Amino acid sequence: MDVGQILYTTIQFFFDILFLLILVRILLSFLPQFRSNAIAEMVFGITEPILSPFQRIIPPVGMFDISPMVAIIVLGILQQVLLFLIANAFGLFIE
Repeated sequence: MDVGQILYTTIQFFFDILFLLILVRILLSFLPQFRSNAIAEMVFGITEPILSPFQRIIPPVGMFDISPMVAIIVLGILQQVLLFLIANAFGLFIE
């Protein structure tokens, strides 16, 4: 495995974990009794810096906060752009 493949895999793994944490945060928002849990606090602590800019721009729709969904879409686009750039820079052939 060369440097390009390691970088590609690392970026992919980072975004996969980030998407998972945002999805867990969405689920936890429907279960307020678990917010004081140490794991829930960790999830909120990690995702808050990422979601807060989206929450400032996108107001809640009724009682629903759609900013995590918008963040997932924007982060997905960012992930694809980064992976494309890495693949082209290192000449990787990714399926």
